[in-house]
Amino acid sequence: MSISHAPPHPPSPDISDISGEAAASGNGSAPPAEEAAGTGPALEALVPASSRRARVPRWLRRTSGPLLLLALWQLLSATGVLTSDVLASPGTIAQVGGDLVQDGSLPSAMGVSLQRVAVGLLVGTVIGTALALVSGLFRIGEDLVDAGVQMLRTVPFVGLIPLFIIWFGIGEAPKIAIIALGVSFPLYLNVYAGIRGVDAHLIEAGESLGLSRWGLVRHVVLPGALPGAMTGLRYSLGIAWLALVFAEQVNADAGIGFLMVQARDFLRTDVIVVCLIVYAFLGLLADFVVRTLERLLLQWRPTFTGR
Repeated sequence: MSISHAPPHPPSPDISDISGEAAASGNGSAPPAEEAAGTGPALEALVPASSRRARVPRWLRRTSGPLLLLALWQLLSATGVLTSDVLASPGTIAQVGGDLVQDGSLPSAMGVSLQRVAVGLLVGTVIGTALALVSGLFRIGEDLVDAGVQMLRTVPFVGLIPLFIIWFGIGEAPKIAIIALGVSFPLYLNVYAGIRGVDAHLIEAGESLGLSRWGLVRHVVLPGALPGAMTGLRYSLGIAWLALVFAEQVNADAGIGFLMVQARDFLRTDVIVVCLIVYAFLGLLADFVVRTLERLLLQWRPTFTGR
């Protein structure tokens, strides 16, 4: 008797199962056309949550806070909670501002104040940046400069106004000097911190590439300190407007501060508020200019923009 080693025959497929699957496919459960064609299911692109844009425009979100504050102000004025002798209503202030613009007093005062801030900011920027470069790049410069600057920084610059009047008289010089003094300290601190905050490995890499000392300063140190310098410039602009408020209220015959002094003498709170709003908008405009300059100069630095 011989034994066969052939594999057993595979079981025959159940015809009922095949017919059931065919019936199911005929009832609308057939695979999509992409799968039938062999291309696979369509893929949907995933968008990160951080890159999704909100439905509300950003400019509307940024202006909603001031608009709500303005509406609350108008409501309190209309209900009598805020009287006109304490704080004028927004409508009254808008009317007074229009009158000041029409008679030319407000544009003339703005021109004088802008000129003082520009000159004081330029002088303070040159002084603060120069001292920071000397103190940040050279150890002997730090020993000679930093201690004196830190001592002067703790002295309130507003308290130096009488001394500046004695030194420079009652003209434009003391006003520009007080603005320059207030501007120089934030710039000095931020530029100095930016220089000393440059990564030492970058300095070593530059030296290994054969850069000279001036080449290191130009290509490594100054670009690394530029973000700190722009931050210091923004701080300096805020202090410049603050110093201008004090400077223009001492022996001034023109400018926004002079209008405020006149309004104080005549108890005109509406004119005072108009001048304060002008100060705020000029400061906001200056900050916008610096932020635009910052975006242009620091395009090489990726930063977190919020979520």
